[in-house]
Amino acid sequence: MKRSADLPTPFLEDMMSTAAPEPVVLTARREGTLVITLNRPGSRNAVDQALAGAVDTALTLLENDPALEVGILTGAGGHFCSGMDLKAFPEEGVPRIADRGLAGLTRAHRSKPVIAAVEGAAVAGGFELALACDLITAADTAFFALPEVARGLIASEGGAIRLPSRLPHHRAMEMLLTASRLPAADGFRYGLVNRLTGEGEALDAAIALAERVRANCPQAVRITRQVVTDTQGLDDRTAFTVQDPLTAPVFHTSSAAEGALAFCEKRPPAWTP
Repeated sequence: MKRSADLPTPFLEDMMSTAAPEPVVLTARREGTLVITLNRPGSRNAVDQALAGAVDTALTLLENDPALEVGILTGAGGHFCSGMDLKAFPEEGVPRIADRGLAGLTRAHRSKPVIAAVEGAAVAGGFELALACDLITAADTAFFALPEVARGLIASEGGAIRLPSRLPHHRAMEMLLTASRLPAADGFRYGLVNRLTGEGEALDAAIALAERVRANCPQAVRITRQVVTDTQGLDDRTAFTVQDPLTAPVFHTSSAAEGALAFCEKRPPAWTP
């Protein structure tokens, strides 16, 4: 067989043109964790309709597969996500998926936790994807921003709704109204970021967090997450009326009995699905 250097240029070009394109989203299982990687590094993983649909498919796999307990969302090429693909926007519009929002995440009703592992830029819709996650790890070289007002747009996929409850009010308003950046170190100081890491280490930190989540009872994790989600913004009296029907059955499950028995016997619990 001829070496590539010996092949005529037109033949090489034909081989390159017929090569399968790289998937825009990569998925990898790590025991009960699904790592979802945005894979458009040439555009800092900007979200177009193709990437949005692929993320939604991966999140649906996470939700429906009983062997998966936690998801991690990250980006290829040293960046998390630069938001909506503005080159595709005039033709495709906002890459929402049905009623589940940007990339099937920002408005979705999920039952399993998702961790954002952020390197580089998490801006505009990319920051909104991170805000839709339950936990965030970030490299100390990463940054967050919501520059929509500078583009004649609105941070309408959760940015304007979620950010003021994640940061001090006036710092959030400064980001929303001036399009200013928030370094990851400041995000960690404010409590927006759970783990601050060195460059290139955000995914490892997310995997470690996922393992800590997975050590706990899967049902208890899912119900706890649902209580937090369903009671946001409610007064205490109303919140308890929403919470109690969700939590009361848990106290009568085999998992609750196993948790108590394992504590008494000084051993790790053996959870059942």
